Amino acid sequence: MPTPPLKAVTLTHVRYTRGDRLGHFLAWISLVPVFISLGGFISHFLFRRELQAMFFALGLILSQFINELIKTSVEQARPETCALLETCDSHGWPSSHSQYMFFFAVYFTLLTYYKIGILCRKQIFAVALLVWPLALLTMYSRVYLGYHTVAQVFAGAALGLFLGGLWFWVVNSGLRGYFPMIEESVFGRIFYVKDTSHIPNVLKFEYENARSARIHASYKRAE
Repeated sequence: MPTPPLKAVTLTHVRYTRGDRLGHFLAWISLVPVFISLGGFISHFLFRRELQAMFFALGLILSQFINELIKTSVEQARPETCALLETCDSHGWPSSHSQYMFFFAVYFTLLTYYKIGILCRKQIFAVALLVWPLALLTMYSRVYLGYHTVAQVFAGAALGLFLGGLWFWVVNSGLRGYFPMIEESVFGRIFYVKDTSHIPNVLKFEYENARSARIHASYKRAE
């Protein structure tokens, strides 16, 4: 009985030429979407339970779903190097990595610009120097490592920019009005889900409330 062909999980199946230090570095850069999803959003949900971040993550999931729909509809092949990378069984247009990172970059930039949550406008320089270079490096890594053509990564980046801006508008112009209702729902109360986007300085607010609670607890013990 012939052995069935094996298929890799493309998001984590990253190869580079042995001995190529730049390729090694870009292979790790190519995994940034995984680090953001697992290390960023999951830890944020566990420790902060912010609705804005939940809808941010939901937008990224919807964006990737749209990416898969387009890929299966267009069915554009990856570059010829796909044979060495064992990725010829998946389609290449548009690049999902580029789409993910540019969606993340534009949404995060808009959150910072409009000072939503714990972000403030002073951090816009950090965003410009960290988030956008990571997005550009991820796009470049997919071409350098042979997973996509230049046209495929630019298509992914353009789609990510559009969907990121559109989703930000949908969330903060429409869905945000339902945040108080979600907070007061059974789900919100069980999981301590909250929205702090209406608080001008969340860090200061949390600090002052924590300090006030500590002082109050000290008085109670003294009694």
